[in-house]
Amino acid sequence: MTDTKMILKELGMPPKQQADLCCFVLLAMSNVKETDLWSTATNQWIRIHDIIAYTKENYGIAYAENSRETFRKQAIHHFRNAAFIEDNGKATNSPNYRYRLTDEMLSLIHSFGAENWDKTKTDFLSAHETLIDLYASKRDMRKMPVRINGEDFTFSPGKHNQLQKAIIEEFAPRFAPHSECLYVGDTIEKDLVKNVDKLKELGFAITLHDKMPDVVLYSEEKNWLYFIESVTSVGPMDPKRIREIEEITESVIAGKIYVTAFLDFKTFKKFSETLAWETEVWIADMPNHMIHLNGDKFLGPRS
Repeated sequence: MTDTKMILKELGMPPKQQADLCCFVLLAMSNVKETDLWSTATNQWIRIHDIIAYTKENYGIAYAENSRETFRKQAIHHFRNAAFIEDNGKATNSPNYRYRLTDEMLSLIHSFGAENWDKTKTDFLSAHETLIDLYASKRDMRKMPVRINGEDFTFSPGKHNQLQKAIIEEFAPRFAPHSECLYVGDTIEKDLVKNVDKLKELGFAITLHDKMPDVVLYSEEKNWLYFIESVTSVGPMDPKRIREIEEITESVIAGKIYVTAFLDFKTFKKFSETLAWETEVWIADMPNHMIHLNGDKFLGPRS
C-alpha cells in the first residue's frame, strides 16, 4: 500500500486521490497482490464490481456494492482524466462496460522499484498533457453528435443514447413538430438538457430524486407534453411507470402523451405484453409509423 501511495503521489495526484480506496483501484487494475512485484502488472478490462471483489479477496478490505458511485467519483473519474485508465466505450449502464490501465500507465508502473523508475516517470510526466489530450480525443470520437433545441450536444456511445438521438432527430420532427425538448438525459451526464423553469411553469414537481422520463418534449402550439421512454433493455411505459410520472405531474394541465420508443420490432415484441393501454409505441427502424394502444383515438393526450 505504501508503494501504491508513493506512485500516486509522485504522479501528482491530490491527497484525496492517494487515499486507500484509490490505491486499491490501482492495485486491482494492475492485478498486483501483496507479494507481487509491479513488474508483473497487467491491464485487463475490469468492472468496478471486480475491483471491489479483488480488494476483498486479496487485501481483506470489504467495500459494499452500493459504494460503486464513490469509486467512480473518488478514483475512476480522476484516473481517467489523468490518462491513467481508459474505458472500453460501452454505455455506462451496459453490463459490458469496463476500465483498464492505459498502455502508457502500465509501462510506467512496470518500472516502479527498478533503476529506471525516475527516468520513466519523468518521461511519462513530460508527455502527460499529450496523453490526456489523446485519451480525451478517443472518448470524444466515440460520442454521437445531436442537435437539441437548435444547439449542438453529444451523447455518450451506446444503444440507449442511439435511440434517444433517434427520438430527437426522427420522432420529434414527424410526430411532435416544432416541439421543444425540455428534458433529456445521458448515460453519463444525467441531465444533459433540463429546462427547470419551463417544467415548473407547466406544473412539474421537480426534485433531484424524481425519476424523469428519458425524453420530455413540449408542443406549445397544442399544449401537449410527450413523455418518452427510450427502451433497449428495461423501463417501458407500463402501468407502474405511468403512475410514477403522474405523481410528479399531478399539477400539469397540458395534455399528456406517453410513448415507449424501441430501436427495432424485436425489442418491441419482448415488451409488448407489459405496455400500458392508452400509450403510444414508436420504433426507430420504422420511423414513419406508430403503434397506438388506445383504441378510441390516435395520437393525443390521455383523457
